[in-house]
Amino acid sequence: MILERILKQKLEETAELVQPRTRMSEALKRKGLSVIGEIKRASPSKGIINGVVDPLKQLRLYEQGGADSVSILTDRTFFGGSNDDFRSLRSRTSLPLLRKDFLVTEVQIYETLFLGADALLLIAAALEKTRLEELLSLTYSLGMEAIVEVHTEEELRSVMGTPAPILGINNRNLNDFSVDLRTTEKLMRILASAEGEASRVVVSESGVRSVEDAEYLASLGVNGILVGEALMRAENPEEMLRSFKKSGRRAA
Repeated sequence: MILERILKQKLEETAELVQPRTRMSEALKRKGLSVIGEIKRASPSKGIINGVVDPLKQLRLYEQGGADSVSILTDRTFFGGSNDDFRSLRSRTSLPLLRKDFLVTEVQIYETLFLGADALLLIAAALEKTRLEELLSLTYSLGMEAIVEVHTEEELRSVMGTPAPILGINNRNLNDFSVDLRTTEKLMRILASAEGEASRVVVSESGVRSVEDAEYLASLGVNGILVGEALMRAENPEEMLRSFKKSGRRAA
């Protein structure tokens, strides 16, 4: 009898671990241009971006600027991030949190769950289609969402054959780290032609440095933008984030 009670309790505790989290997709579907503010200390192409950032202070500035969600880099070697950053911020905000890293194994997906992430990033360039679908399935089964990132037409057409509801279009070429915002324009046109407008939630990533950039991307019909370096370098990231959101309303 006691064992039965213990097992029943453990099943209830396990169910709580995989209960639906704050839905990033819902945050990105809000009217106007949604903004994912990113906490990123460094990158392979730019070196140190902001090595003295206080993650909690940066989070608060994003909240005050109206961020719809927050991306946290956890890769230590190339981006200066850490799982500790994620853990320390999870309990300090109700915004959806995206774990951004190079995730290629099941154990990393489980690790992401235990960090408390609402969503994670899966990169099409790093995963064969079958592998991507396996990790997507595991992600959804654990109550999380995924942004599936593409950069080329080939990657986009492959991902369109999966049930991924959120697409990230990375304007940065991961081979040479060059950036071209027209990547979003090209892939949005292909997506609309193949599936129709508003078929999926789309986030444009990388290269947003100005209000004009945000207006341009909003005019293409993306649901949101993910901004890291510009906000991390800004003297007033709160005001910059607010201006990005306003630009989206003007472009609508």
